[in-house]
Amino acid sequence: MIYVCYPKCTTCKKAMKWLDDNNISYEVRDIKENNPSYDELLDWHQKSGLPLKRFFNTSGLIYRSMNLKDKLSDMTEEEQLRLLATDGMLVKRPILIGDNTVLVGFKEAEWETIK
Repeated sequence: MIYVCYPKCTTCKKAMKWLDDNNISYEVRDIKENNPSYDELLDWHQKSGLPLKRFFNTSGLIYRSMNLKDKLSDMTEEEQLRLLATDGMLVKRPILIGDNTVLVGFKEAEWETIK
């Protein structure tokens, strides 16, 4: 599994502890240093079955400063994915990617399904 996170994020730290406590092996990828590409985001979005809005870090400074709350509804999915690919800090984290699984954000009940 690939664990995409921002190491300073407290939620990411909690999720990593949960993975460790449940003996789930993963490879860490720092989202700030290695931003997901458009193609990766497209693939993850399709595999997750989630609305694209779930991939946005809605509590982040960049999201708020760009006033994306009001702009996303006027953007196509392609435009939204291209925007997400410009800066890892726009992307909701953590993201856990497995062969057939993509989990966005840390909700323990959702993550229980991978055990």
